[in-house]
Formats: sequence, structure tokens, C-alpha cells
Amino acid sequence: MVILSFNDRLPTEQDFLEEQLWEEDKSSFLLLPIDAEPNEDHAMAQGIAINFPTFSDGRGLSLAFLLRNRLDFTGELRAVGDIIPDILHYLVRCGFDNAELKNDSVDRRGQNPVSQFDLLNPYTANYQASVVEPKPAYRRTKL
Repeated sequence: MVILSFNDRLPTEQDFLEEQLWEEDKSSFLLLPIDAEPNEDHAMAQGIAINFPTFSDGRGLSLAFLLRNRLDFTGELRAVGDIIPDILHYLVRCGFDNAELKNDSVDRRGQNPVSQFDLLNPYTANYQASVVEPKPAYRRTKL
């Protein structure tokens, strides 16, 4: 497994606990399934990992966006599970700090695919608002 960081925040090496166990020890890091309903207790976690059971299920992206915007979660946010390089750009836009890539996401030379292509920022501009840019394009233009 390779942990890819999207910003200056260093990924933690602490284990993430499922919500039932985390309720007993809130100083730990929390592991949420993609269908979790975000609540204010989650905002108190030091870090949250969102488990993507399959790369084609985008509910984890929505959950991350809600944690960052609705609950103002400022801790470490990690994507775990079936993460492929094709969704890295979306992870960044939804507020993830890092992601765990499977070993088969790294090529034979040990190069991360992100170093070969600009997968984290493939576009020069985005129309939609995001955690990274809260205003949509039409609000960013000057007349």
C-alpha cells in the first residue's frame, strides 16, 4: 500500500477505528463507511478515513464534502479502500488530505502514476464549486 499525500499535512500512522469502537475512544482516528450520516461527533475526530468499497461509488466523495463544509471538519481526511488514480483529482476537490493506493497502482519502476501525469489537477479551471474553490466559475469572473 502507498499513501499519497495531496498537501503539506503528513499522513498519520495511527490505525482508524470503526465508529462503534471509536465511540469508546474518541482520541483515536475514525473509519467511516461511505453510507455514514455525518454528525457533529465526527467533527471532533482527529482524523477520518472514508472506506470506498468500489471505485465507482461516489458517496465517499459526497461524505467528505459534507464533513468539510457542513461540519467544518479540519482534521486529516483519508480515502481508503478501492482507490484508483483516476479519481485522485476528485478526492482533492472534495477535501481529502491523502489516499491509500493499492500496490498495483504503482508501476514496475515504483513510480506513482501521479508523478507521470497531472492527475491531481488535470484542468486549468473548474466550473463547479468545491472544497478547494468554494465559488463556482460564474462567481469568480469579473465583469
